[in-house]
Amino acid sequence: MGRYDRSVSTTTPAVAIIPARLGSTRFPEKVLANRTGWALIRHVWESARLASCLRDCVVATDDARVVEACAGFGARAVMTSAEHPNGTSRLSEAARALGLDDDEVVVNVQGDEPELDPALIDAAVTALVSSGAEIGTVASPLGPGQSVADPNIVKAVLRADSTALYFSRAPVPFDRDAGAGHGGALRHVGLYAYRAGFLHRYAALAPTPLETLEKLEQLRALEHSHRIAVAVMASSHEGIDTPEQYERFVARWAARR
Repeated sequence: MGRYDRSVSTTTPAVAIIPARLGSTRFPEKVLANRTGWALIRHVWESARLASCLRDCVVATDDARVVEACAGFGARAVMTSAEHPNGTSRLSEAARALGLDDDEVVVNVQGDEPELDPALIDAAVTALVSSGAEIGTVASPLGPGQSVADPNIVKAVLRADSTALYFSRAPVPFDRDAGAGHGGALRHVGLYAYRAGFLHRYAALAPTPLETLEKLEQLRALEHSHRIAVAVMASSHEGIDTPEQYERFVARWAARR
């Protein structure tokens, strides 16, 4: 996990907020898909709340059906606007609705990652707290079957102090002599920890050229000269973007049961 001391996270209570927008182009209403007997959002919530650093785990949504589903399994949910341009903006509104102080740690947990290892949340919080950076996140070595050339895998390039130098869909770093992406590339895990006060400032920042070009929101922070501390930790979980990915998850869930 890099240079960060994991014990830091356990002494810094954090609040996880799970943005759960009901609309999805490739898989409509996926957060309520329930072929396992649980809504997908419940799987995410049940996994996330096991992180040792959390004092609360809340769902932020734009649809009353998600609020109702969450109430059915005991999760707290807050309604947010349907007009948010991204998950960070929705997170900021939810943090205000929860009345979080500016110095409280907020973790942005993706609402479509039901197999998230809760230790990743602890790692992101640890990276934030122990580094003094504005954002904490996680990167993982590439796993079996994952290619540095795959544009759907976001690569993270780090500085010597374990803060982010750049994120890209391109095969970076590029090994010039081999004529290919480097085999030791790191895959960015889309999990973020911030202080609530910075979260509000971040959500209000103007979009930036590299963010717009790569379609990677975290580049906005780097382009505005904010530091992102990165914990390196192996992770193999898969997000759910399509019905086919959901079917694979259902099969894995059934096999474990």
